[in-house]
Amino acid sequence: MDAMVESFNEYFEVVPADDEAGIRQALHLRYQVYCLETGFEPKEAFREGLERDEFDVRAVHSLLIHKSSGLVAGTVRLVLPDPACPGTPFPVEKHCGEGLPRPLPEAERRWMAEISRFCVSREFKRRLAEPNTQWGAPTLAANASAGPERRLIPHITVGLFAAIVRMSATHGVRYWYAVMEPSLLRFLNRFGIAFQALGPPVSYRGWRQPCFAVADEVLGAMAKESPAVWRLITEKGTLWPAGQPGPAQPFAAEPRPPRAGRGG
Repeated sequence: MDAMVESFNEYFEVVPADDEAGIRQALHLRYQVYCLETGFEPKEAFREGLERDEFDVRAVHSLLIHKSSGLVAGTVRLVLPDPACPGTPFPVEKHCGEGLPRPLPEAERRWMAEISRFCVSREFKRRLAEPNTQWGAPTLAANASAGPERRLIPHITVGLFAAIVRMSATHGVRYWYAVMEPSLLRFLNRFGIAFQALGPPVSYRGWRQPCFAVADEVLGAMAKESPAVWRLITEKGTLWPAGQPGPAQPFAAEPRPPRAGRGG
């Protein structure tokens, strides 16, 4: 596993999409995946080729860059709570309605965020032969005949989770909401990244599982079960020391609204 982490760092880099150019790259990749590849969103609504929604104004974004080509391999965003009104719904609450169990009292929601728009680019998914998912699948992980870079492609998912941890550490996030494909949840679980189901799966762009996790618990379990992956995701513990609580203060920095034009 240590060799995988070293190789991953050789080929990929996690970067924050914290300026106009980076945000445009994230929104454009989302357009490719959600509008052109899967058809989950109508492309006519985003004439600039930038997929966005109302939650982007309180979200932060990251990119996974393929170093040698400079291509964007994937993107993910973290939807932060509304600092003026922590009770404002997250995407999962909006889409699932009143039937969704609320895992935290309202006072704790200021430390909560939702993992969202977790997707991998078409060029990389083609190598995985998984054209109809947003995140890819580990189908090449055991293929000894594949080249070393191809064997690393499944771990793009792990790289995007590293981006989530980095954004969470920056913004004081302790709890995660998510709505994920069951296959993605199973894949993450292989690395000790376990989420708690919130009610039954829902029909939303296919079947998805609403879920919740305490960041300290997830990363603590990962440190024991997959220490090499934990070192990658936490930057060797500098972002989130093992056995210690996560960021003490919410909102170490304010989210930067996406400034890259307007879709639709």
